[in-house]
Amino acid sequence: MSVAGSKSAVAPLLSVRGLTKHFALSHGLFGRGGAVVRAVDGIDFDVFAGETLGIVGESGCGKSTAARLIMHLIAPTAGTLTFGGATVGTKDLPFRSYHRQVQLVFQDSYSSLNPRLTIETSVAFGPRVHGTPLREAIARAHDLLVRVGLDPARFAARYPHELSGGQRQRVNIARALALEPRVLILDEAVSALDKSIEAQVLNLLLDLKEAFGLTYIFISHDLNVVRFMSDRVMVMYLGKVAEVGPSETVFGDARHPYTRALVRSMPSMDPDHRTKSPPITGDLPNPINPPSGCRFHTRCEFAERVCAEREPLLASVAAEHATACLMNEPGSGHSRSAQVARAAE
Repeated sequence: MSVAGSKSAVAPLLSVRGLTKHFALSHGLFGRGGAVVRAVDGIDFDVFAGETLGIVGESGCGKSTAARLIMHLIAPTAGTLTFGGATVGTKDLPFRSYHRQVQLVFQDSYSSLNPRLTIETSVAFGPRVHGTPLREAIARAHDLLVRVGLDPARFAARYPHELSGGQRQRVNIARALALEPRVLILDEAVSALDKSIEAQVLNLLLDLKEAFGLTYIFISHDLNVVRFMSDRVMVMYLGKVAEVGPSETVFGDARHPYTRALVRSMPSMDPDHRTKSPPITGDLPNPINPPSGCRFHTRCEFAERVCAEREPLLASVAAEHATACLMNEPGSGHSRSAQVARAAE
């Protein structure tokens, strides 16, 4: 398998290689020579057609920045995107063509919409920019409003402030679908909704995925929602990929200490599974000056000297399952890596 993804016999729809974003901090004359925030620091992963890839991690891990880099809403410091076998941003796949096929749904449903535009105008805006005749664009907008559960007769002429948060997010989903994309990036798209509305929107997303043959990149801090929605899960920590694999494998047999801590933090209704001690302690380190070696070693209960000296590589530990941890890397120098090596023999 490729450590960046899975399904090695199948070509990925989207390949991300070396994706990096460093935000420079102003310092010195003309703002030069300052430190940088390493928001995303050289990540590799693949997304396969028809799947839902969940991305999880604490606030500040870089998952939302990664989404904006994939959409090219912000320019990367380094890295390449390959979509459908063509490199994004080249003559083979210009950004205009790429953005027709990859769309993003943001968390804040209100600020995502232009308050001066009616709902039908907002949904029809993308197709109009790309040359669709007005009548056809409006007809497509009405059809999509029906698809997301909003009657055009009631909602098409309304403005964003006249809708509830759940209704606005349905409009944002319809607007994202207006260009008939192949990939939808959902960045905390349901986290601002109350639980009853959240469940409705999640079920709507599943229905739309099947109806339109979509591929999702689903970003959320809610692990239960990610487990429900995702075929595969990628765990990020401080701008790096800590673990990636099938959803049930990651949640049921996590191999990275950080992933195991996240799984233990998931709330449970079972009184026999109460959390009596914090799964993880300490604050996320400063991304301006991240720890040497493994970035998680400052909070890891299994950390040894080698963890501060050597950065682990994202390597395969099982079929379609990869992790970046020296304990799972035979010959790494960590005392537990010898046990892994013996188990593999």
